[in-house]
Amino acid sequence: MSSMRDVVGLRMGYGNTKSQYQTEFEPATGTVWGYFNPRGTPCFSLGLLKDIREHDSALAVNGGHVDVNGIPSKVRYYVCGSRAPRVFNLGGDLALFVLLIKARDRDALAHYARLCIDNMYPRIQNYYCPTLTTISLVQGDALGGGFECAMSSDVLVAEESAQLGLPEILFNLFPGMGAVSLLTRRIGLRAAEELILSGRILSAAKLHEMGIVDVVAKDGEGETAVREWIARNWKRRNGTQAVMRARQLVHPITREELDAIAEVWVDAALRLEDKDLKMMGRIVRSQMRRMESGEAIDVTRRYYALSPQQKQSLYVFLRSL
Repeated sequence: MSSMRDVVGLRMGYGNTKSQYQTEFEPATGTVWGYFNPRGTPCFSLGLLKDIREHDSALAVNGGHVDVNGIPSKVRYYVCGSRAPRVFNLGGDLALFVLLIKARDRDALAHYARLCIDNMYPRIQNYYCPTLTTISLVQGDALGGGFECAMSSDVLVAEESAQLGLPEILFNLFPGMGAVSLLTRRIGLRAAEELILSGRILSAAKLHEMGIVDVVAKDGEGETAVREWIARNWKRRNGTQAVMRARQLVHPITREELDAIAEVWVDAALRLEDKDLKMMGRIVRSQMRRMESGEAIDVTRRYYALSPQQKQSLYVFLRSL
């Protein structure tokens, strides 16, 4: 790598330039940089899920190679980030959830869950390439499915101001597309359940203490931190990758496990009552207003700041958003 030091950081864009998932390739280190570039609310819409899958399917089918200007290029590292200001990803498409739940459309809800897992599971499996390391770069809020996505990588890098958490319990649901499995692998089942049921949104530093975030970077220096991690591990990458594969053997996450939990999520979603759907709708409207105004998304962060007595009046709080 030292002989290529002068070209580290040089990237070439490839793929569909109109996609909601934009990709670049860094030849010096064999790194793919993939960025969510959603239209509208930065959540996992059907369009974004489709665009991610289109890229990642080709990566897996081609044995860990991507086509850059007609040349197959081997991928050693795959970084997932976001171009949305101060937001990594807000998770599931809540507006769609409300519509499907009200319509009692179980098949459509289950289809959405499967699409999420179609994206999540190959990343957990390193796209079936044992020499490919995945890295999540979180430079803003990662909530719900956004946090699940961040945890699906081998390494999670987050900037200091990033807030991550699983707020689904606020509207009487749980994160059903990987959180239980991924958190259990990192911190154990009991701690995973406590975090999920708390609905807490935590700082990158706190999650680093808990063993969930691997690297905390200063704001604006996330990409530099990723490159530094790659540089530190370059000479020993074979051993590092082997340890990460061993991790998967010790704590395996199967497609069957993810699908079964997703079915539990669908059933739970269809049991939500009107008051739960109203709360979900208020969060959706708040997200839309804040994106339009350019403000940071902090709905659940404000919730976490409330006292226990105030938390008992969640509906009053949400009406004030």
